[in-house]
Amino acid sequence: QVQLVESGGGLVQPGGSLRLSCAASGSIFSRNAMGWYRQAPGKGRELVAGITSGGTTIYEDSVRGRFTISRDNAKNTVYLQMNRLNAEDTAVYYCNTYGRPFVSWGQGTQVTVSS
Repeated sequence: QVQLVESGGGLVQPGGSLRLSCAASGSIFSRNAMGWYRQAPGKGRELVAGITSGGTTIYEDSVRGRFTISRDNAKNTVYLQMNRLNAEDTAVYYCNTYGRPFVSWGQGTQVTVSS
């Protein structure tokens, strides 16, 4: 059974940075592309960034150049480095597979950007 555990969120001022981590159990992580998703209040869940098993990355337009997704296959962990955060980045952030059916969602990690 795959389990996803996100961490690293918090309250940060505009312009600040956070690094999110997602630890995955099970064998699915090393074979598949992974993605970070977010859901802001009153909005649907959206893809923020994705990374293939080989390290190719994609980004949603509003975060390109500010966010960096990476993965450590030996640790079954995917990261999201977020820089120059702004209020529009406030959301609950989740990780899951990318480009294939989702597995069970974790609890997510709250990111709040506010002065």
